[in-house]
This record gives sequence, C-alpha cells and structure tokens, in this order.
Amino acid sequence: MTEKVNKEGRMKRYFKGVRTELKKVIWPSKSELLKYSALVLVLSIISALFIYLFDFIIHKLLGLIIG
Repeated sequence: MTEKVNKEGRMKRYFKGVRTELKKVIWPSKSELLKYSALVLVLSIISALFIYLFDFIIHKLLGLIIG
C-alpha cells in the first residue's frame, strides 16, 4: 500500500513539474509558426533534390564503369 502511495506521489510531483516547465515555454506566434514551417518545407525539398541529384550522378557513373 505504501509503495502505491509513493508512486502516486512521485507521479503527481512529475506532472506538477511538467506543468511548471510548460508555463515557462515561449510559444511561437501564428506568423512565426507559418514562417518556420515554410522554411522546414523548403529546406526539406532542397535536401531531397540534392540527394536525388547525387544519387542520379552516382548511378550514371556506375553505369559507365560497369557497362
């Protein structure tokens, strides 16, 4: 019984700490969120294109070497 009470007390302390920390978070505004989301999307597309081009070049080079 004491162990159950101890676990409940630790869980309450944990969630109280989580709540306290979440109050300290500075959440982005809607415009900042849209800007950052667009930036992530653009950088993801650029990264994907770079990887695609690198893969395409390597594939062509190996095709020339192997025959």
